[in-house]
Amino acid sequence: MHGLMWPAVLFVVLMVIFPFGYAFWLSLQDYKIGQTFAFIGLGNYKALLVDEQFWNGVKLSATLYVVALSVQLVLGVALGMLLNRVQVMRGLVRTLMISPFMLPPVVIGMMSMVILDPGMGVANYLLKAAHLPTSLFLASTDYVIYTVVLIDTWQWTPFVALIVLGGLQSLPRNIYEAASIDGATGWREFVFITLPLLGPTILTAAVLRSVDLLRFFDVIYITTQGGPGYASSTLNIYAYRKAFEFSDIGYAAALMITLSTIVLGAVLVFSQLRKKVMW
Repeated sequence: MHGLMWPAVLFVVLMVIFPFGYAFWLSLQDYKIGQTFAFIGLGNYKALLVDEQFWNGVKLSATLYVVALSVQLVLGVALGMLLNRVQVMRGLVRTLMISPFMLPPVVIGMMSMVILDPGMGVANYLLKAAHLPTSLFLASTDYVIYTVVLIDTWQWTPFVALIVLGGLQSLPRNIYEAASIDGATGWREFVFITLPLLGPTILTAAVLRSVDLLRFFDVIYITTQGGPGYASSTLNIYAYRKAFEFSDIGYAAALMITLSTIVLGAVLVFSQLRKKVMW
């Protein structure tokens, strides 16, 4: 190994491998804050299998991931294609588009709480004005996770759209010229030419959003703290509560190692799909 590579290797060890290894070591301990370490092997992982709140967190994390990712990819592709056609004030429009995902999570969370407040929020006011049923939004056990999906979609769909826009602008024009000669226009052009060529770009966006969605924490904690009850307690939130509300560090570490494995699995799946599409 070349000597110039050692700083990079050391950085990876210190910033990635050591924290992950330490977290795994903690997950093998029965350790609560203020107590001594007691090695229990896979005891924490066995406890996960019979923990109803763990499986509730898995279900909520999966729901948030699948629904949000699907909606954001569909809307992101549509918005990216729309942005690609904008000719007037193109720079201003694109600048406005990136503003949602440039805002800090605290701002997003506080804005959402004000807008979606059941009594004084503008969301229910607009629903009433349109003669539609109002909602408790973040206070509803049935709809809170979908409300979180809505917040995340508003914030991150423009990010997907910008990735798609970059992919659209890199597509070769000669393919479209040949397709127009053969009579492929409109919807047929999109389905048989644009969408297949955008495959790697869309999967790149899916990888990036997968990592964010599966570790999604900040906005949920700011708006609901996992409530009402455990209705929005994803694996991240549940691990946080176990660690800092119940001081069960070993169990929380097992939760986070499990979540990290899920994230890694999702990234590997999309990465393999991207390679196949590119080939």
